Amino acid sequence: MTETSHAVIVLAAGAGTRMKSKTQKTLHAIGGRTLLSHSLHAADALHPSRIVAVVGHGRDQVGPAAETIGEELDAELAIAVQEEQNGTGDAVAAGMTQLEDFEGTVIVTNADVPLLTGDTLTELLAAHTEVPTAVTVLTMRLPDPFGYGRIIRNEQGEVTHITEQKDATDAEREVDEVNSGVFAFDAGVLRDALTRLNTDNKQGELYITDVLGIARDAGRPVRAHIADDARELAGVNDRVQLAAAGAELNRRTVEAAMRGGATVVDPGTTWIDVEVQVGQDVTILPGVQLKGRTTLADDVTVGPDSTLVDVTVGEGASVVRAHAVEAVIGARADVGPFTYLRPGTVLGEESKLGGFVESKNATIGKGSKVPHLSYIGDATVGEYSNIGASSVFVNYDGVNKHHTTVGSHVRTGSDTMFIAPVTVGDGVYSGAGTVIKDDVPAGALVVSGGHQRNIEGWVERKRPGTPAAEAAKNARESAD
Repeated sequence: MTETSHAVIVLAAGAGTRMKSKTQKTLHAIGGRTLLSHSLHAADALHPSRIVAVVGHGRDQVGPAAETIGEELDAELAIAVQEEQNGTGDAVAAGMTQLEDFEGTVIVTNADVPLLTGDTLTELLAAHTEVPTAVTVLTMRLPDPFGYGRIIRNEQGEVTHITEQKDATDAEREVDEVNSGVFAFDAGVLRDALTRLNTDNKQGELYITDVLGIARDAGRPVRAHIADDARELAGVNDRVQLAAAGAELNRRTVEAAMRGGATVVDPGTTWIDVEVQVGQDVTILPGVQLKGRTTLADDVTVGPDSTLVDVTVGEGASVVRAHAVEAVIGARADVGPFTYLRPGTVLGEESKLGGFVESKNATIGKGSKVPHLSYIGDATVGEYSNIGASSVFVNYDGVNKHHTTVGSHVRTGSDTMFIAPVTVGDGVYSGAGTVIKDDVPAGALVVSGGHQRNIEGWVERKRPGTPAAEAAKNARESAD
């Protein structure tokens, strides 16, 4: 069946040796997504008939990664393999093997240009289709165009060809409009031109840019569309450029949060991944990292110095100097400072995890508090209970993890140990230093220590000559 509309080819076959990494270049990440993921999501924003990812170097890494990303996309994703890296023309030819019956517009982009947006690709597509065009190249103007292919136009402003840096004349090197490596092609023109490419250039490779000249020689129009923001088209070839792209992406993301109604006190120390959702009247204090698919409801305060990874924070909650991963923080709950919420923590409305508290796989009910210096793991706590300072839910017996259940309106003294598996009923009180090994019925007071025993003179007898013994001796003599 013949298709109409448009498709996208994303080139991800390069070696990326300047990254100096075991990980293929396009699988390095900024803003919570790999470079490849950014490129595929931008392509998907065009609502294409198909997306083709061309893999080559590191295909054993890139292919499976692309397939995983494809599960998140609306468009159908296909994988094409460039067996030998023989230039961009060869890579596009590999991609076209997955578009054999396609008729329409083929957008070609690159997986190492993570800042390119779907909006810019949409503008390129519109510019290409509003008048009959064989090829439209997305271009940008740079104050220092060194290293880029120059866009050469005729007197009518049409593109005659693109000259690579190594092949350019002195006059051509003065041109500041350059090739971004992103194109829109008529599928039929592209398919025919790919059969005519040759390696007659200093690199000895097949250049996709030569398609422009082939199209013009056939009397087909070739045009250019200048991108509004050249920063979108910055390529990533090494770790320095990766960091620069990450900083620019974060600037955009933080700015979007502020324009959406959040207060970001210090944008320079705030990092927000692209899939994070930030509500209105949120306050983000300095040193905050919001990562993964974290969601902040309205009126939340986060920071300073907090990291949330895949965390859901309810309306009006406060998170101060905390680290949380795969946790849920309820509305108007308080967390921090110096608190660690590990995966599986669910903190109810108006509840609290206080200073130097660690939690894991724990559900804490509405209004309940774990205020100080405690560990709560593999546990369920009811509503409006208070866990005393320095308490520990002893969930691991050296082989297996066990669960503790604490009821509602429970008050436990400082230094209570819950030896799982154990259940503490509603309304229970415990004395300080209690070790709870057995179930406690509702309404009971549980204590485990015997009467205090003082062995007088022990220090002077057993630790003679120590500062403690000397101090004890002096105190006894003064009392006498």
